Amino acid sequence: MTWKGDLAGRAEALRQSLDGRDPAAVAAAVEREVTGRMAALAAGLEAYRHHPYRRDLADPPVLWQEGACRLLDYGALPEAEGAGAGADGPAVLVVPSLINRAYVLDITAERSFLRWLARRGVRPLLMDWGRPGAEERGFTLTDYVAGRLERALDALRADAQDRPPLVMGYCMGGLLALGLALRRQPDLAGLVLLATPWDFHAENAPHSRMAAAALPLVAPLLEVAGEMPVDLLQTLFASLDPHLVVRKFLAFGRLDPDSPKARDFVALEDWLNDGVPLAAPVARECLGQWYGENATAAGRWRLAGSVVDPKRLELPTLCVIPAQDRIVPPASAAALAEVIPGVERLCPEAGHIGMVVGARAEKEVWRPLLTWIKARAARAG
Repeated sequence: MTWKGDLAGRAEALRQSLDGRDPAAVAAAVEREVTGRMAALAAGLEAYRHHPYRRDLADPPVLWQEGACRLLDYGALPEAEGAGAGADGPAVLVVPSLINRAYVLDITAERSFLRWLARRGVRPLLMDWGRPGAEERGFTLTDYVAGRLERALDALRADAQDRPPLVMGYCMGGLLALGLALRRQPDLAGLVLLATPWDFHAENAPHSRMAAAALPLVAPLLEVAGEMPVDLLQTLFASLDPHLVVRKFLAFGRLDPDSPKARDFVALEDWLNDGVPLAAPVARECLGQWYGENATAAGRWRLAGSVVDPKRLELPTLCVIPAQDRIVPPASAAALAEVIPGVERLCPEAGHIGMVVGARAEKEVWRPLLTWIKARAARAG
């Protein structure tokens, strides 16, 4: 058998350790181990399915709405008003990914990044993309950025007493925020990019090409449905770490179901399984241009006919590059920081999702971001 990398040596050591053992006894021991692990996995899955936690956080007031998209004003929450934020705090237009639901940034009352900011005098406004409807199924990235996102910014500018807001993008949302920032630099005070990919072939080019190779296979479905279903998107993400599901549910099965850690796991897992489909034109752009052609790093990605060139940025910019990110490899995000003039970097020891909801997120990410946002807002004001 051909083994990958250092597995050849480990396989030979295993072979030698089994030399002279009764094959039937070895087979029985392997069967017991496999059966035990499968039973533990099933128990973990059942514990998750029957856990009583249900997210019950009410959305904040809507400042602007168009089609499926809403701009949620966290500065209008009672806790924000009490903290002196409200309409007077520095406004931050927060742009999440189009793929996962926006509420990862407001996951629970205790781990809500946006409510935490609002309680400290910032006015976060979250762009909730919603589920693509009949109109959005025909959208390209240009429609989302030069259309919906710009009009949301216009609504915020009209409401913010002529003080330019900052814009913050997370993951894929960082690329959308970058596109908006390049188009509307005079209307913004700064840009924050959280785990934003740029070089899609950095560190894991084979996986990117595999994702792009899926495009011809799903083309008929995109044509008929007008969108890429959630299950296909989940499959692409799962391929990054095929054993993750097994590991996390084995660990969850060992938790006290009444513990805060178990509740946080269920809240995050519910969010992961609450995805939305991707409009067909956007799926073609992302898989074909970003993953396949690496059009971003190659200088060929365009919005509304213009190349998205981060070297033209004149805004104060902070790139947050989590060191343990498996979804956006640090080298991919670092490639963007390398071409933005005067960029500042923050590199927490965190993962892609842990950076916004993890136990160390407040200390390693939220607090430095709060300091940076207030400093830039003060200079712009």
